[in-house]
Amino acid sequence: MRHAKGYRRLNRTHEHRKAMFSNMCGSLIEHEQIKTTLPKAKELRPIIEKLITLGKRGDLHARRQAASQLKQDKDVAKLFEILGPRYKDRQGGYVRVLKAGFRYGDMAPMAIIEFVERDVDAKGAADKSRVAAEEAAEMAED
Repeated sequence: MRHAKGYRRLNRTHEHRKAMFSNMCGSLIEHEQIKTTLPKAKELRPIIEKLITLGKRGDLHARRQAASQLKQDKDVAKLFEILGPRYKDRQGGYVRVLKAGFRYGDMAPMAIIEFVERDVDAKGAADKSRVAAEEAAEMAED
């Protein structure tokens, strides 16, 4: 019996779980909305909420703590420059988990995890700008 075991193992090792949630936090910070399985979304919520709290603090120590959990510097920058000030008056509850049906292949319950008061234009903006830059470079070559 697994009484008082504090988290879902998700059939992964500790290192794999840590890397997966680091990647998921980065994706959520970048796109402000991601679709994943329901257990992963529920497990991601406290991790991302603690990162937002670090972003609200905004000091150097908080920035270094967030950088130790996130893989990319651009995610840390967005966390402290955009998301921290956005939620400075909010006392928790920065993300919501919405159930999104079941996956076709294996009937896994799916969920959408997103920031409350999110920027709708943030989803896919980095990809759109990258594609536009590639097309502009391609036109410049011709």
